[in-house]
Order: sequence, then structure tokens, then C-alpha cells
Amino acid sequence: MRPTIPHRGPVSDTGAPGAKPGPDAELSKPELEPPTPAELAAEAPPEPAAAPGSGDTQRAARAAGPEAVPHGEDTEAARHYKDRWLRAEAELQNFRRRAQRDVEEARQFVEERGLITVLEQLDDLERALEAARGAGAPERWVEGVELVAQRMREHLARHGVREIQAVGAPFDPGVHEALLEMEPKPGIAPGHVMQVVRKGYERGGRALRPARVVVAKRPG
Repeated sequence: MRPTIPHRGPVSDTGAPGAKPGPDAELSKPELEPPTPAELAAEAPPEPAAAPGSGDTQRAARAAGPEAVPHGEDTEAARHYKDRWLRAEAELQNFRRRAQRDVEEARQFVEERGLITVLEQLDDLERALEAARGAGAPERWVEGVELVAQRMREHLARHGVREIQAVGAPFDPGVHEALLEMEPKPGIAPGHVMQVVRKGYERGGRALRPARVVVAKRPG
């Protein structure tokens, strides 16, 4: 490094210290050159080396270049994170399927409860029609009630509800509800439905409301 020139105060044209500078004093001052990059690098203190086994060793190796990264450790970490990602993805898919199934079951339950309410109202109308015909009610009144009942049947049919034909069919606990057994009538085989006490309805291949029936008694 170049030596520093000490400042000795103003110097006159004659060179005597303390004298007033002449008009050409600024031109006679020596110029200082800035230090070169090599000189600055020589003066800079050396950076401390990373301690062996420290947590920054792997990061320093990665910063040094791809050839310095330990390939075995990197591959093992990739397999670990890939396995965790696959497990999380599978759990998410299972959750979505369960949520969709729960929503569908809740929607179907609410829909069927509404249809069963309509069936109960239709039962009341049909009983009223039977009583009106037996009591000799005016025909126009009976026709009006029958029209309302028919509209309700059409509404149920649009939602896939149809009546279970039970009389003469073998007893099926999936769609029939036996109230009692009686001696079979002519033309009705034992174990078959003899009479329907309350109509049954099905929807989508399963009983929406089972039919309440009387079953022909089996011998013995």
C-alpha cells in the first residue's frame, strides 16, 4: 500500500511553513492515487471458515454448485416428501368422496320425507272418497276430491314413486309388513299376500313405504 503523506499545514511558494500560500499553491500540491483492487483485497480480513458439522454446511455446499450437493441425501429427502404428498392426496380424495356421499344421502333423506308426507295425505283423500261414495255424496263433490288425489299421484310418479302390487304376491319382508296371518282364501297360496291394509310404495328399486298386508297362513 502507498504510504500516507502527513499534512504539515499550508506551504507557501517559497516552501516556508506557516507562510501564506501564493497564487500558484494549489497547482503545486501532490495528487494522491486511489488504492487498487489488489491492495484492498490484501487488506481485507479473511472470512472465518464454517465449523465442521454445523447446520450451514449443507447450505454452503449447495451454494458452491450442483456438484457439491450430496446426491444420496437429496434423493432420500425427495422420496420422503413425495411419500408424504401421496398420502395427503389420498386422504383428500377420500374426504371428498365421503363429503359427496354424505350430501347425497342427506338430500335423498329430505326428499323421501317429503314424499312420504304426500303419501299420507293421499291416504286421507282416498279414505274420504270411499266414505263419500258409501254415504251417497254428490257426484260433483266426489269428482273434485278425486281430481286432487289424481294430481298427487302424478306428482309422486314424476319423482319415481310407484305403488307396490302386493295382493297374490309372495310375502317379501323387504317390501311387505305383515300384520297377521289368516287361513288362505281360494286362489291364494299359503305364504302369499291375501289383503292390503295400507298401500305400499317403492322408489328407485327399494321400498319407500312398505305395504301393510295380511298373509295366507302356511299349513302346520
